[in-house]
Amino acid sequence: MPKRIAELLSAFLLAAALPASAQDFKVPVDYFTLPNGLKVVVSEDHAAPVALVEVMYNIGFRVEPKGRTGFAHLFEHLMFQGSAQVKKMEHVGLMQEAGGIVNGSTRFDYTNYFQALPVNALERAMWLEADRMRSLDVSAENLKNQQNVVSEEVRVNVLNQPHGGFEWIEIWERANSNWHNAHNFYGDLKELEAATLEDVRGFFKTFYAPNNAVLVVVGDTTAAEVRRLAEKHFGAIPSQLPPPPADVSEPPQTVTRSFVREDKLARTPALAAAWHLPARMSKDFFALSVLDPLLNSDDSARMHRKLVRDERLAMSSQGGFNFLGGNFDMKGPMLYTMRVDYLNDKTADQVLAAIESVLAEVRDKGITPAELQQAKTTIRSGFLDELESGGMPRFGRANLLAAFALFDNDPGRINTILGELDKVTVDDVKAAANRWLVPTNRTSIDSRPAAKPAAAQGGVR
Repeated sequence: MPKRIAELLSAFLLAAALPASAQDFKVPVDYFTLPNGLKVVVSEDHAAPVALVEVMYNIGFRVEPKGRTGFAHLFEHLMFQGSAQVKKMEHVGLMQEAGGIVNGSTRFDYTNYFQALPVNALERAMWLEADRMRSLDVSAENLKNQQNVVSEEVRVNVLNQPHGGFEWIEIWERANSNWHNAHNFYGDLKELEAATLEDVRGFFKTFYAPNNAVLVVVGDTTAAEVRRLAEKHFGAIPSQLPPPPADVSEPPQTVTRSFVREDKLARTPALAAAWHLPARMSKDFFALSVLDPLLNSDDSARMHRKLVRDERLAMSSQGGFNFLGGNFDMKGPMLYTMRVDYLNDKTADQVLAAIESVLAEVRDKGITPAELQQAKTTIRSGFLDELESGGMPRFGRANLLAAFALFDNDPGRINTILGELDKVTVDDVKAAANRWLVPTNRTSIDSRPAAKPAAAQGGVR
């Protein structure tokens, strides 16, 4: 690891280790909007001379155009291919030269770009983000190059992997009815390769406009300084007509759905199961958020104990609200999803029966007050830890602030989440489980190793 990056990480980790009362913890939030519609959030943190800069765009997998699956992901790559003042991949080089760490990601409801850096490079980061928002180099050469890169990524990460990410791609296609929630988010290779320069330029103009984005700065600076830099570098970027809102509503599921697939690359079977979740930030949503770590978190969780330890059906079991992020940085309908890698001599029916027995016990008996307190403690600890890290120092805090600004116009919501979770009672958990974690709201996919040809099984006799 380069010495400057190591020093930056050490500073962040030292700051994160400073004692604070979890009960009294409150994220500082300053929020304003530029005349061109760009939302700006500042969270001052003077524990170390560092900052996290993130730009989040209101475009994710689920609202990309029909016939152009994978466009949201494609743009995550294109945004590093240069702009008016910055050469291809120079954004990364300039940040690393300053001691920063850079990345980007595509999620269900947003695409984001972020960098952790010494605060003396704050203006450099904001200038770089503004330059590509204003003048991304959408050229035929860059498009072709990144089509090839993304297509290869699909082949490596999905098509050539056992089970091919079926627990977060195919289960969404099977469980949902609305195309926006039920298409191949990673991208169909034929559609990716058919994208034209006109398509891409139109997509950029529509979705990468300042009035479709939020800028977040967390770190050793002030709201006044961030406002000055935002106005200087982003203020002249013209707004665009907002994209028409996509209808991502999902009709209720009323019957159990079960599917079987064969996988030529798999050597052991796996099962994906998903249940539609209640509306984001609703009472039931918070109740199931509290139940989540009791069902799927670690070796002590109910699903792992039942599937792996007690009945010895599976090698591993995992699950949660969102395999690609947290419970709260989403906007549209979500699924509570599980993946169980089970043993060759067991069946999907046995696995589903075991899962259902765990959920039936919650529906019938609920959870104990001790479990409720345990879950709330686990969530509080994880939430506060996420605010300070999230895979990159302060990224979790910046990402939640961005999501709440983008989806709710209220980044201060970051300070009310734990209070909402604290209100949940054992009765709330039991009622939510009875409404949502039921067989008629469940979709499952049994992904089994493909049968070997007769010759491969023993040859001709």
